[in-house]
Amino acid sequence: MKPMKAGTKIGLAAFVLALVAARYWFYLAAEVALPANRLWFVVAFLLAASLGVFALIKRTSWLGAIPPIGAIVIGLFLPFTIAVSSQSVEANRVIAVGDTIPSFSAIDGASNAFDSSSLNGHLVLIKFFRAHW
Repeated sequence: MKPMKAGTKIGLAAFVLALVAARYWFYLAAEVALPANRLWFVVAFLLAASLGVFALIKRTSWLGAIPPIGAIVIGLFLPFTIAVSSQSVEANRVIAVGDTIPSFSAIDGASNAFDSSSLNGHLVLIKFFRAHW
């Protein structure tokens, strides 16, 4: 059996880093606990993508090229989505407990139209999930 090429080893490490970072990211997203400062996620994903490119430069077997390519794709996904979707908070748009909610409409989980006016007269807890996109 031939020894594994250096690029293949680096590519596997890059892929594992990308998978671990992605798994933790989606775990936090499911728990609605994404951190406000996402710098370490961006660093981990870009490091995985960079290692994937480096692995391809160092040469891999044709089968060994799959993990670094996966690391590049996964590693560029989060930074790309952050770059293309800026988020801004409108000044003076803080809603406190007991305030009347602004009028809005949306599609609910069953794909039905929903209007906030249907909540008039009821106590309501509304939780908005804000991810990076």
